[in-house]
Amino acid sequence: MCVSNPGPPMADVNDAMCPSRLVLEHVTSRWGVLVLAALLERSYRFSELRRSIGGVSEKMLAQTLQTLERDGFVHRDAKPVIPPRVDYSLTPLGREAAEQVWSLARWTERHVDAVQRARSAYDEARAS
Repeated sequence: MCVSNPGPPMADVNDAMCPSRLVLEHVTSRWGVLVLAALLERSYRFSELRRSIGGVSEKMLAQTLQTLERDGFVHRDAKPVIPPRVDYSLTPLGREAAEQVWSLARWTERHVDAVQRARSAYDEARAS
């Protein structure tokens, strides 16, 4: 499991059996990042969230929300009205995680041109 020292075990994402690795996977998954980033703005209903995240299927969004809710990042608020209304928002832990992954997402937006140039140079060198 994680590195054990006297006292509580220390998390180590490099350890294949450490639970922190699974948390990292959930937070940094393709849809996890986008869901967390969207919820930084405000709470959303399921259909609103799906429209705001281009390309996500209903199934993947439902799975992602359920995983993030289980991990304590997302709060699901089901209102007892007709028709049913469910709102999704970030928990304090989720807000902290969302701010971190959103920084990385913004970094990728700023550097996408440099990455594309590097890919082109790599592909040209490999073709020679």
